[in-house]
Amino acid sequence: MDLYMMNCELLATCSALGYLEGDTYHKEPDCLESVKDLIRFLRHEDETRDVRQQLGAFQIIQNDLLPILTQHHKDKPLFDAVIRLMVNLTQPALLCFSSVPKEPSMRHHFIQVLTYLQAYKEAFANEKAFGILSETLYELLQLGWEERQEEDNLLIERILLLVRNILHVPADFDQEKRIDDDASVHDQLLWAIHLSGLDDLLLFLASSPAEQQWSLHVLEIVSLMFRDQNPEQLAGVGQGRLAQERSTDVAELEVLRQREMAEKKTRALQRGNRHSRFGGSYIVQGLKSIGERDLIFHKGLHNLRNYSSDLGKQPQRVPRRRRAAQELSIQRRSALNVRLFLRDFCSEFLENCYNRLMGLVKDHLLREKAQQHDETYYMWALAFFMAFNRAASFRPGLVSETLSVRTFHFIEQNLTNYYEMMLTDRKEASSWARRMHLALKAYQELLATVNEMDMSPEEAVKESSRIIKNNIFYVMEYRELFLALFRKFDERCQPRSFLRDLVETTHLFLKMLERFCRNRGNLMVQNKRKKRKKKKKVLDQAVASGNVPHSPEELETMWLILAEQLQCCTQDPELNVESMVPFDAASEVPVEEQRAEAMVRIQDCLLSGRAPQALALLRSAREVWPEGDVFGSQNISPKEEMQLLKQILSAPLPRQQGPEERGTEEEEEEEEEEELQVVQVSEKEFNFLDYLKRFACSTVVRAYVLLLRSYQQNSAHTNHCVVKMLHRLAHDLKMEALLFQLSVFCLFNRLLSDPAAGAYKEIVTFAKYILGKFFALAAVNQKAFVELLFWKNTAVVREMTEGYGSLDDRSSSRRGPVWSPEEEAQLRELYLAHKDVEGQDVVEAILAHLNTVPRTRKQVIHHLVRLGLADSVKDFQRKGTNIVLWTEDQELELQRLFEEFQDSDDVLGHIMKNITAKRSRARIVDKLLALGLVAERRELYKKRKKKLVPSNMPKDEGSLQDFCQEDLQDEEPLPEEENEEDEEKEESLDAEQDQDGSFLSTENLGQGLHQEGFSAPLLWLHNCLIRAADDREEDGCSQAAPLVPLTEENEEAMENEQFQQLLRKLGIRPPVSGQETFWRIPAKLSPTQLRRAASALGQPEKEEKLQPEVEPRDPGEQGSSEEHQAEALRALLLARKKKVDLALSEEEGTPGGKEKLKIATKKRHLLDSDEEQEEDEGRSKAEMGAPIIQKKKRFLIEDEDESD
Repeated sequence: MDLYMMNCELLATCSALGYLEGDTYHKEPDCLESVKDLIRFLRHEDETRDVRQQLGAFQIIQNDLLPILTQHHKDKPLFDAVIRLMVNLTQPALLCFSSVPKEPSMRHHFIQVLTYLQAYKEAFANEKAFGILSETLYELLQLGWEERQEEDNLLIERILLLVRNILHVPADFDQEKRIDDDASVHDQLLWAIHLSGLDDLLLFLASSPAEQQWSLHVLEIVSLMFRDQNPEQLAGVGQGRLAQERSTDVAELEVLRQREMAEKKTRALQRGNRHSRFGGSYIVQGLKSIGERDLIFHKGLHNLRNYSSDLGKQPQRVPRRRRAAQELSIQRRSALNVRLFLRDFCSEFLENCYNRLMGLVKDHLLREKAQQHDETYYMWALAFFMAFNRAASFRPGLVSETLSVRTFHFIEQNLTNYYEMMLTDRKEASSWARRMHLALKAYQELLATVNEMDMSPEEAVKESSRIIKNNIFYVMEYRELFLALFRKFDERCQPRSFLRDLVETTHLFLKMLERFCRNRGNLMVQNKRKKRKKKKKVLDQAVASGNVPHSPEELETMWLILAEQLQCCTQDPELNVESMVPFDAASEVPVEEQRAEAMVRIQDCLLSGRAPQALALLRSAREVWPEGDVFGSQNISPKEEMQLLKQILSAPLPRQQGPEERGTEEEEEEEEEEELQVVQVSEKEFNFLDYLKRFACSTVVRAYVLLLRSYQQNSAHTNHCVVKMLHRLAHDLKMEALLFQLSVFCLFNRLLSDPAAGAYKEIVTFAKYILGKFFALAAVNQKAFVELLFWKNTAVVREMTEGYGSLDDRSSSRRGPVWSPEEEAQLRELYLAHKDVEGQDVVEAILAHLNTVPRTRKQVIHHLVRLGLADSVKDFQRKGTNIVLWTEDQELELQRLFEEFQDSDDVLGHIMKNITAKRSRARIVDKLLALGLVAERRELYKKRKKKLVPSNMPKDEGSLQDFCQEDLQDEEPLPEEENEEDEEKEESLDAEQDQDGSFLSTENLGQGLHQEGFSAPLLWLHNCLIRAADDREEDGCSQAAPLVPLTEENEEAMENEQFQQLLRKLGIRPPVSGQETFWRIPAKLSPTQLRRAASALGQPEKEEKLQPEVEPRDPGEQGSSEEHQAEALRALLLARKKKVDLALSEEEGTPGGKEKLKIATKKRHLLDSDEEQEEDEGRSKAEMGAPIIQKKKRFLIEDEDESD
């Protein structure tokens, strides 16, 4: 920037700072005020950072601020102000512009600011400036916490931020042009830090317990110091050159020498002994030019081998969004003295600071005390120092803080998060990819350290390694991580170095996993599977909305009470009608359309016992809506008015959801969708080859081939990892055809023609093996040459090698019998005969008339498509689900069918079978409700067949037998959406339940279990039901209570099929698969129902008590004893019924009963978890003196994240 274009005020302020004469800086009297003015100027700069650019052009740090810092540091106010200004001026350019600008003008300003920062960094590379900073920092750290002021803490933080900003400035390699082992600007800066003693202060800050607040600042500075270093190379500095390094250098020199010799030989062959002045033009036969003629070649014959049709063409420009990501991190060797200083720093850091500092930083990250993305410094430090420790002298104790399963979990969670954000936040995909690369490096180093521990001579270290590996290999997320990263690898966002580290990490993981499986007989691992559950309608929806269904008997009883109140109110003509407004003036619904809502409000008033309000609402609604006499005529008599209210009370009025309920449903919609996906966790035996088959897909193979293309730039270890993985797929899995692709063969051709191919013996051997397999297959399968054009999956590979159509033959057993020509002819005739018939399902008609082997609907549809009679399977979708409007004839038909079958056991099933226009079950139910043929969905539930009561048994006993089945009928849901398979399953399930229900009654089951020796479990079940009833009466609310068997006898009973059948008849719910362990008493069972169930259970026991223990009698005496027994049984049942009725009347007749229950001081809480239930049961058993058997606790290792 031209100095003549600077702001006048800014230029005057800079001039008022002072001037430099030789090596001495003379400050002006108002130097401090000028520095503060510059801070104010920076505070009000525009988005182009004009003030920052002008000060950079003026070289204010080089000419003014650094001399003031070094020569006038005794002036504390001026020193503090200069530090503040320098921290602001050295702020990273990315923070100034938020991100790298894409607009050319803004990008120019960004590059300009970056250039000035690089000049500042070079100016700071002297010992004096860092000497003053370290001396000031040392004096501040000598102060105790009681002597240190707030200004001192601010100055410490600003000094650390200034060092951080200077180290953060990226190097300009084009400007510096430094080679390895030469001192770059960054190396000079590090050497100045070392000479000033600032590195020792950083170690002190990292190790001191009193300076915990600076832990993140120190870690950030340390990460910037070692930004360009390689930990393995740094660990070997000063120990002489290792044999491995020497062999690597020799191999590289040999490759270069072979290539040079090959080029010399090629040039010698191209050049003849005698120069020919005739260049020559030749016709290449068999190679066509643009037209139909042969190609004319105008160069010498020795150049014909290098001929290409692309010679002389302009290369096609690749759009920026499709370009491969560039490498941002470049590692180089610093000067030897700098590397020695850094090695010693690393050793001291590991000895004294690493474990404590990493623990503090991890705590800050978990408690969210750090800034956004500060976890990247944690992951860098983990990868760098653990690699240094592994390469120098491996001591696991030095890195024990980060060597745990929790660290694996933390890294895996961040890696998964970065991976998901890269897929969603496309604008910042490259930034998320860089963070993901750091997490991958940390994960790789953790695996490498655990692998190194496995080779340790100490048994304790080996055992720790075995425990960590056991946990890692068990959890599914750790195994699926690499597959997800390979499948979503994007060359546009992720650089080639990420792919290299991913390949090497996968190689290490597979090697460790294979060795772990080989050393153990079998390995049990966790397996997770997502299962979509069908969304069910909530049965208590009517209760939640206030529409509680009432039986006709209850409504009749309620009307008797309301009639007395209404007789008093109807005689009062001066009833206050003005206070009751039957419509909502603030509602968006017009007043004319609110009549139905007014009717519902009148019904609610009647149901709640407010007869005067209902009458007042009726009269006011009559005045608002007089038309049609919906609310009665104007001259209606009191008797007619009461009759109208009675009709309103018993009418099934349609109720709409309120806006609040709809709002809550919309808010909970996402949560419900998530609840539909249930993760089922199980264990299975691990098979290494099955896991390896997951990598046998085209996306993984393409990523490996992409890395193999740069085999000349790759290290020998990277090439080995690539070839080893491809060899696993080709040789171990017998899937060589995965690599039968033209681009792979072009790569093999380039490799085999490489003069230095001898240095890549492993790749050459593998390439020859794949080519040999291909030509062997091509001799049998001529289509293999065409298959070279495509990437293949495992199914195509099998068809290529085993023959096309082999997959169809392999799955023919599942597809059913083959269609004969006669069956195909009959199918064609039936389809042509029924395809144009309206109102008829073609496939159903074909299945009805097909006189062949039984076929399914799916088989018929697929064969019709295969014969070409239909275009797609979608043509045969059931049309009933697409019909929305009902015609008048269809409504009449539905009404007729309902009247015909309304007395049958399955009303809805008969209607669906006989209706002409096929519709879904949900549509028919909705239409029946709309027509008013049924008041609620429960009336359409499939009725269960009740058991026949023996003639010699009292009626009360029969009711006790069947009350459980009635409850089960109420529980039967009516699904909204059902497909054909669900209907078949439901029908089969209903049939099974009917058979089970008619097999044995509750009493017969109880007697049978008593005879089999289950008296104690039955008594335990009886006590659980009574206790649950008492709890629900005391609490006034109910929730599902688990039945936890704590004794071996009860556990055996819970596993008995007959006992489980008894539980089902009592209405007790079995555990949900994968989520629950114990049977549960449903929340919907009332205390009265629970007592009835308990009495039904306790009856056999009481019968035994009633019967005297007598000796066997003869048949004559036996008949008289049976009569006495029946009389005693009737008396017992009659007394029990009176008790139940009395309890019911108390519950319904006591208005303040619920309030008394709420005021109860001592409550029993139903257990929410199995563990609490076990403790409670254990306590009760201990009081009773019974032995306590504690069940084993089950631990479930679960994660959030989704598999791929």
